[in-house]
This record gives sequence, C-alpha cells and structure tokens, in this order.
Amino acid sequence: MKKKELLPLILRYTLIIILGLNNAWIFYFVLTPLTVYSSAWILGLIYQEVAIVGGNTIVFNGIYAGIVGACIAGSAYYLLTILNLSTQMKLNKRIKNLAFLFLAFFIINVIRIVGFAMLYYSGFGYFDLAHDLTWYVGSTIIVVLIWFIGVKIFAIKEIPLYSDVRKILKKEKKKKI
Repeated sequence: MKKKELLPLILRYTLIIILGLNNAWIFYFVLTPLTVYSSAWILGLIYQEVAIVGGNTIVFNGIYAGIVGACIAGSAYYLLTILNLSTQMKLNKRIKNLAFLFLAFFIINVIRIVGFAMLYYSGFGYFDLAHDLTWYVGSTIIVVLIWFIGVKIFAIKEIPLYSDVRKILKKEKKKKI
C-alpha cells in the first residue's frame, strides 16, 4: 500500500482511538452543556418555571430532572464517529456525514429528554418501563437508523472497517504476485 493511501487510514484509526480515551470524555464535555441547555430551553417554552441547577439538573414546575451521562449518550456519538471514521470516503463527504449524524442524534436525544420530562411531570404510570426500553433498545435502533439514513443521503458505498481491511489485503495480495 502506498504511503499516500496509508497515511489517511492510519490517521482515521488513530483518531478513533484518541477520541475513545478516558471513556470518550470529549463527547460528554462538549455535549453535556449543549444537551442540558437545549432541553431546558424547550421545557421553558412549555412550562413557566425552568432553571438549571448544579450544571446538569433541570428544575421545572417543582420537578427535578437530573441529566446524567447516560442521558447525554456520549457513547452513541462515539459509535457514530467510529462508523464514520472507519468508512472510506472523501474528507468533504466525511465532514458532512458526521455533521448530519451528530445533528440528527442530538435533535432526537433532546426531544427524548424533553418527552420523558413531560411524561414524568404528568405522572405517567409506565415511566420507568418506557425509560428503560428507550435506553436499552431504542437508543441502539436510533443509532443504527441514523447511520443508515446517512449512508443513503451521502451515497456511501463502503462498509465500515471491512472495506479498509479488504483494500489492504487486496493491495498486499497484488504485491506478492
């Protein structure tokens, strides 16, 4: 494999490793305030009294909604990043695709948080069940759907990781012949 082809490949996978260090803290660092403030803003459009206390807790009409790391879903953003970076594509397409993936997941996640806050406030009897199902099953389905929608929108033909491995093996096979 030529150095011109190998360097971008090495950079992509190195970036995946770096972003995953320390439990993908960078995603939580950036996305926690964005998620908390966006959710509080939307709740403020619905309820009269909305405040943020302690940095990660939204108080609205006497209800305290703690936004923990699982609510931010940094690992889902990391997974979307892994899918993006482990897929061969031009830089311009990669940036657009990643922006779409992040924005789509961010919007859905904020809507999910606001929706569950409203369900909790209304005293929905199956709140815990709905919340757990959304966490364990719904989040995975959402990530997969967003990825496949992005693949369709950006006409991505390559398969994450597999296409890179196939390309390397093909080049090595040609060298031996």
